[in-house]
Amino acid sequence: MWPADREKAQDWIRQRLAGFVFDGQAGDIPWRGVQEGQRPAAVLVPLVWHDSGPTVLLTRRTESLSTHAGQVSFPGGKVDAEDSSVIAAALREAREEIGLAEEQVVVLGTLPQYVTITGFVVTPVVAMLQPPLQLRPEPGEVAEVFELPLQLALDGRQYEKHSYVRDGVAGHYLAMQWQQFTIWGATAAMLRLLSQALEASR
Repeated sequence: MWPADREKAQDWIRQRLAGFVFDGQAGDIPWRGVQEGQRPAAVLVPLVWHDSGPTVLLTRRTESLSTHAGQVSFPGGKVDAEDSSVIAAALREAREEIGLAEEQVVVLGTLPQYVTITGFVVTPVVAMLQPPLQLRPEPGEVAEVFELPLQLALDGRQYEKHSYVRDGVAGHYLAMQWQQFTIWGATAAMLRLLSQALEASR
């Protein structure tokens, strides 16, 4: 189990992320390789460290968006030219999407890049948030913000493997259900990878 003390937990997570040896799979789903011409993106993987137990902050996108409408995701998006790094991009997107102030964010490290089927190379930036949070979701992008218990996110038994066919190519994706939320695709894969990184030395 992770340390209860917030600062000790930060050090513990930093060490797990820095020492994580990636075997090329999230669960039993193979990772896609990075190819030339793919576009860089970043997401913030925010761990909210409540006294009652840590959670992972997630968003549900609005139904009116042209892509990924209604899906559960991390705050994030493509890396813009003015972003100094993928970490800067993740923090900017979190500020724009949910009104998260950077002063409340302690960046702990990154997970291996995830390549989406739409051609983005996503860097998951893991961070710790100190509650209480005063968020202001952007109504044009974010329908709601919710928190998934970290203990569930780290439990590999919560993830189910599904098949898909896209443009004639077959593949697999992970999904998990929590309350009324279906967490699947890239978000579920990155959560599963987080579980592997943090569970490796537990």
